[in-house]
Amino acid sequence: MCATLTPNRKRDVQVAEIGQDTIVLRSRTWERLKFEVEYSRQRGTTANSYLIQADKKALIDPPGESFTEIYLQELAEHLDLTTLDYIILGHVNPNRRATLKVLLAQAPQATLICTRPAANALKTAFPEWESRIQTVRDDTLDLGRGHQLKFASVPTPRWADGLCTYDSATKILYTDKFFGAHICEDDLFDKDWKSLDAERRYYFDCLHAPQTKQVEAALEKMAVFPAKSYAPAHGPVVNYSLSRFTYDYHQWCQGQKVQELSVALLYASAYGNTAILAGAIANGLIENGVNVESINCELAETADITRIVETCDGLIIGSPTLGGHAPTQIQTALGIILSTAAKTKLAGVFGSYGWSGEAIDLLENKLKDANYRLGFESIRVKFTPTPEILQQCQEAGALFAQNLKKAKKLRTPRQVVTETHVDRTEQAVGRIVGSLCVVTTCVSGAALKEHGDTHNGVLTSWVSQATFSPPGIMIAIADEQNADLICHPGSKFVLNILKEGRNVRRYFSRNNTSGDNPFINLSTKTAVNGCLILTEALSYLECTVQNQTKCGDGWLIYAVVDNGEVLENEGLTALEHRKSASYC
Repeated sequence: MCATLTPNRKRDVQVAEIGQDTIVLRSRTWERLKFEVEYSRQRGTTANSYLIQADKKALIDPPGESFTEIYLQELAEHLDLTTLDYIILGHVNPNRRATLKVLLAQAPQATLICTRPAANALKTAFPEWESRIQTVRDDTLDLGRGHQLKFASVPTPRWADGLCTYDSATKILYTDKFFGAHICEDDLFDKDWKSLDAERRYYFDCLHAPQTKQVEAALEKMAVFPAKSYAPAHGPVVNYSLSRFTYDYHQWCQGQKVQELSVALLYASAYGNTAILAGAIANGLIENGVNVESINCELAETADITRIVETCDGLIIGSPTLGGHAPTQIQTALGIILSTAAKTKLAGVFGSYGWSGEAIDLLENKLKDANYRLGFESIRVKFTPTPEILQQCQEAGALFAQNLKKAKKLRTPRQVVTETHVDRTEQAVGRIVGSLCVVTTCVSGAALKEHGDTHNGVLTSWVSQATFSPPGIMIAIADEQNADLICHPGSKFVLNILKEGRNVRRYFSRNNTSGDNPFINLSTKTAVNGCLILTEALSYLECTVQNQTKCGDGWLIYAVVDNGEVLENEGLTALEHRKSASYC
């Protein structure tokens, strides 16, 4: 934590011109504004609002209720509120709604401009506003005098209603939650931008590090605007370090993605309290070198949740309690975890509640019953979290990171062979990279009595193309891999080529026995040759064995490809990397 470096001054509103027909109204507090982790450096903050007075008048991002009174008093000094045409909202939250309620009463002809998610939230809270709301996505609004406003929808898990606004007259891009910093100073612009590095990075880590995928998408959208200034919701207007700040955002995003360990942080938040807890836990994880993928389950597609749950190293799920239950979206996410995530993954549970906490108990019990190990004691918070609770959440995130690293170390097999002991030839051979595949076979007739189960599958990476016309493949199979099922001419099998990042391989082993049934938890369909196709594979080939040769400790099989199909047009083939040829 950083001690307060600014003098103890009363809250005020700083007003200045930043462009043609454009002023900024910076509502300032010189002390810590809220209890959230993002404000922990205690350098104060500014809530920046912008007013464009062309033929039409537009107000961008009025502040929250902490500043409602002093802000509206200052705004009235610069604008007759009865002439205000538009109020543009970069995002909507309960604090901002409080200011909007007072503002709309004084600006009877103003139209609210926002994204559809924001409009839905406003209509729920204030049904009488419906006729005053105009939704935009990537539209344009002409204010006259050259002020063509262009909008860009920039949703993130934390702000699903995110909206950026670009003014072609001033070349100012109003970025709302992007490119900000929680610091309160008299300097309006970022002339001494190097001194802001620590505040900017801390702001990014708290707000954006858990959602880098969406941040990168937003940066791509913003890049089309030839901006000369960034006008964020907090901190100084960015004039002098625009290119450097943009570069930093890209670098910080990349820095998160290359972390060795990744945690999926899933949550829903009815009143914002669970989201605040999620942010504090994420901060503890990030500070300890773990990448966090934040997922707002109220907005995420089930396919996205499944993908992230499959590929993460650990998962943490948080929920409010509504009517004694977890929200439907959290129950759906829990179902995906239980059916998809390997039981070796570390898990965590947190949540907030008003009168009871059944949802937290549900999540904890279900995960424990499924044999998941928890990385910290479940966090239960009644009503709004206190600074002490948020500190506890940060410490829980740090503890989870430490336990995750320990678990990773324990699961990493010790190399029986090392550089100083292994045969150098085996090391060289081991550098051959192969496509990771699952060979599925089907036992029928008399053989069924011997092998028991009809369908079998074995993991392999010893596959290569052997002929072009007809298309054929060569595959090496060890005796212990049920080689007798495909080592005879005429034997049929399907080669399922796996997709990188999709954890299908966990259901199969190198030497699967016929008594195992790895297909129970997988989606399959039957190929023409009777063998199973894994629908989660990247592609598949239906093959018939033509020749076989006994070689060393296994069989070398040549098979022609009878049929094949690409199941997903996008994606990379999963690869097998080995350090030695002396083991799989």
